[in-house]
Amino acid sequence: MRRTITGFSNPTVKYLRSLRDKKHRKREGKFLAEGLRLLTDARECGRLPEMLVMADQRDPHPLLDALEAEVERAGGEIVETSADILSKISGKDNPQAVAGVFAEFDTSLEALDRSRSPIWLVAQALRDPGNLGTMLRTGDAVGAGGLILLDDSADPFSVEAVRASMGAIFTQQVALARWDEFLPWLRSGPGQLVAASLRDALPYREAPYAGPCFIMVGNESRGLPEEYEVACDLRVTMPMLGRADSLNAAVAGAVLAYEVLAKLDAQPS
Repeated sequence: MRRTITGFSNPTVKYLRSLRDKKHRKREGKFLAEGLRLLTDARECGRLPEMLVMADQRDPHPLLDALEAEVERAGGEIVETSADILSKISGKDNPQAVAGVFAEFDTSLEALDRSRSPIWLVAQALRDPGNLGTMLRTGDAVGAGGLILLDDSADPFSVEAVRASMGAIFTQQVALARWDEFLPWLRSGPGQLVAASLRDALPYREAPYAGPCFIMVGNESRGLPEEYEVACDLRVTMPMLGRADSLNAAVAGAVLAYEVLAKLDAQPS
């Protein structure tokens, strides 16, 4: 199905704008992703938008042609509209020329396959969508299986988090859980839980990592609760040589992830 929208008051415009709000995303089970690169990453991961929204005055591009053709073949809806209306939808003065509406993924722990990768990222009460997107990008970079968000974390399907993930929202599995759900799930199978900590911690470059390794970081301002740290199999510390007393949560996760990757790669298979 293909149609053109010319009015700001069109119900589809209101629907698309509503997907910037978590309440409406949850009600609809949909989220919005913007930009040809991001939508191409989704297509290459086997995920197509249910609705493809394109600027009527857009530059031609073979990747856009391929995306448009696949959405049509899959029975999706294609909408053409003006750059001004796209700006209203995205909330940006300089919107991308293309956006897509996707169905939200299964975010249950049961949907995860822990054998998919020897590295997983876990974040507790992560509040910043930019940090969340950065952790997804880190997971993609190190070949992690995905990101598990514990307790009251930012919404991984928000426009900001999806944008910050640079497409990794489509390459990484994402799960949402409470701590009292996650820990029994983790202990029901193989998995080493590791956290950056000062509590009886080993230097992070000397620690005995083992896969599958679940690397956990805490809230940006409070860190991990004591109960969570105590439950870890391994606590590691990173040197702080300047005046700062801690790293950004997403940066700490990235540093640990690359160290774990190096150690696991060096182990005999």
